[in-house]
Amino acid sequence: MIDQTASLDVEALRTAEYPWMANDPGVYLNAASVGPMPARAVAEAERWTQLRAQPHHISLTRMLDTAAAARRQFAALVGADAEEIALMPNTTYGLNLAARALPLRPGVILTFDGEFPSCVYPFQAMRSRGITLEFVPRKDGLPDEDTLVAAIARPDVVAVVVSWVQFASGFVADLARIGTACRERGVFFIVDGIQGCGVRPIDLHALPVDIFAAGAQKWLLSPWGTGFVYVRRGLIEQIEPHDVGWACMRASTDYTRLTDYAFDFLPDARRFEVVTLAYHDLAVANASTALLLELGVPHVAAHIERLGATIVDWVNSRADVELVTPVDPARRAGVVAFAPADPGPMGARLREARVVHVVREGAIRFSPHVYNTATELESVLRVLEG
Repeated sequence: MIDQTASLDVEALRTAEYPWMANDPGVYLNAASVGPMPARAVAEAERWTQLRAQPHHISLTRMLDTAAAARRQFAALVGADAEEIALMPNTTYGLNLAARALPLRPGVILTFDGEFPSCVYPFQAMRSRGITLEFVPRKDGLPDEDTLVAAIARPDVVAVVVSWVQFASGFVADLARIGTACRERGVFFIVDGIQGCGVRPIDLHALPVDIFAAGAQKWLLSPWGTGFVYVRRGLIEQIEPHDVGWACMRASTDYTRLTDYAFDFLPDARRFEVVTLAYHDLAVANASTALLLELGVPHVAAHIERLGATIVDWVNSRADVELVTPVDPARRAGVVAFAPADPGPMGARLREARVVHVVREGAIRFSPHVYNTATELESVLRVLEG
C-alpha cells in the first residue's frame, strides 16, 4: 500500500520542469500513452543535438558512460542491479527476448484475456516450437488472477506473461503471488512493466520475476526508442541470445582489435544488446529518470494515487458512468478508466476543453502524472458534468 503521507511540491515542479503548463489552456491526462519530457530532458536533447552535428566532439567514453548511467538509473527505478539491465528500444523487444531466448519446452504459455498486444503476438508466434498461448478469461471485466494462479499448477504450463499494470483498466497484478506460483512449478514468469515503471515502487530482487520489460516513453517521461529489459541474474548466463551482434561479445570491448574474433558473450545483461545504442536518446532519458529518482517514486506514486482517488470518487457518485478501474487503491496505478453509456458526448466535451485523453476498449482513460494538480482534475470533472 502506498504511503499516503508522502508529498511533493507539484507547483515548484511545474515551474521548473513544465513551465508551458501555466499558459496552456488544456490539461494533459495521457501519460499512459506518451509522457511529456521535463525541461531538463529537453535541454539535454538540445545539447546532444548540437554535439551530434559535430560528432567528433562526442568521445567514445562519453557514449559508453551514457549507456552505463541508463542501466544504473533504470535498475534503481525497479530494484535491480545494473548488470541485470539490457537497454532496449521498447517493451516489445524485451518481450521478444523472453519469447525467443528462454529455454522453453513445448507446452502452454498463460496470459490474461485483454492484455496489450505486445504480451500476445510474440508468444503466438511460437507455434512452430510446439508452444501455444492460452488466454485466461476475464472476471467482471478484469483479469482473473485466481484462475491464472490455479492454472499454473498444470503440467503443460511452461511460462506466464502478464502486464504489471493493465493498459486499459489500470489493474495491478500481484506479481509476488503469481511469481511464487510460477517459481514453485518451475514456470518462467515474464512481465510487461511499462504501465507501472515510474508510477509505483517495485523491488524486482524481492519478487520471483524472470524477465521484466519496459519502454521509457510513457511514465518515465523519456524519448521514443528508449527502454530496458531486466533479466534475473541467475538466468542471464543460462540464456543463449537468439539475436547476436558484435556489441554483445567480450572481444568487442576493445575497439582497436575488433577482428580478434572470439564467440564469447558478455557475462551480464549486455549480452542481449544487439543494436548500436541510441546514445542521444539515452542521455535525454537519463535526465528524465534522474528527475523521478530525485522526487522519489513513492512520493510520485502517492500523488498519482490521490489524483486517481478523486476520479474514482467522482465516477462512483454517478449513476450514468461505470468504473472500469478497480476501486481498491492497491489494485490500481496511474490509469483510471470509466465507461459512460455513450462516451461520445463526454469525449466531445473533453476535446472541446482541450483535455488530452484517450478511449481504450470502450472506456475513457485518464492517466495523470506527477505534474498534474488536484485543481486541474476538479476542472476536468466539471467539464465531464457539462
